[in-house]
Amino acid sequence: MRNVLVTGGTVFVSRYVAEYFVKKGDRVFVLNRNTRPQSEGVTLIECDRHELGDKLKQYHFDIVLDITAYNRLDIESLVTALDSIDQYIFVSSSAVYPETLQQPFSEEQECGPNSVWGDYGIHKLEAERYLLNKVPQAYIVRPPYLYGPMENVYREPFVFDCAEADRVFYVPGDGGMPLQFFHVEDLCRFMDIILEKQPENHIFNVGNCETVTISEWVKMCYQAVGKEVRLVNVDASHQQRDYFCFYDYAYELDVTKQGHFMQNTKPLLEGLKESYEWYRNHRELVNKKPYFNYIDRLEDKIKRE
Repeated sequence: MRNVLVTGGTVFVSRYVAEYFVKKGDRVFVLNRNTRPQSEGVTLIECDRHELGDKLKQYHFDIVLDITAYNRLDIESLVTALDSIDQYIFVSSSAVYPETLQQPFSEEQECGPNSVWGDYGIHKLEAERYLLNKVPQAYIVRPPYLYGPMENVYREPFVFDCAEADRVFYVPGDGGMPLQFFHVEDLCRFMDIILEKQPENHIFNVGNCETVTISEWVKMCYQAVGKEVRLVNVDASHQQRDYFCFYDYAYELDVTKQGHFMQNTKPLLEGLKESYEWYRNHRELVNKKPYFNYIDRLEDKIKRE
């Protein structure tokens, strides 16, 4: 039985990761401030990661899965608090790649500022560099959009709400902007593979090898609900984030290195059906945004025209 430390453990990715490794039979510790309900089967270490002091000195962890670090200080505070580190995986972000680089982004490209994501990507990159400098045996994974059960972000759930209400769906432009996804279970599977194989490469892009357009994604979300969708195109005079759940930014990650170790990923439609099944029973856990306020005004304007 491995001792696994998961940072967070109460929301979306970190909660899913904690429960995944509990099911595998590991002894899972979660590090959080205990402001939300804890998953069954975990051991809580109640503390702010910036105020750890000696709280971790009594433990030895075979694995650290750092899901919640956003900047160098987050990493530094945890690394400093640990007596020893055997295996460490940090979930970083595709935001570390400048939008000006040739796509699909590969791990060999020079990372730096991305004007779409701003400081978020820079802070993630600084965290990566500190970790690899201090813990050479650590691994970095850079996902695109993560999805699946326990998602508290109003992306798929927004489309599910539209589908349940039999609403038309407003897509930006011609609906052809590509999106790349990665199911949270596949993220867990790949982290487990890294832990087992300990590959020479220490930075991995992760994600589905194929992208889908906005229109294709919306249609699959409606299909997961058991509905068909009528799409309405919206021109650039409307700010995309006022009525839609993704930024106006298309990017793709090269996941060839991931494919050397994990060839198959969950089909997107299958994953969306799982997401909807979870959402049906946990609506109150999703942080909803006021897209419908803008959409209702947009519909009134279209009717007047």
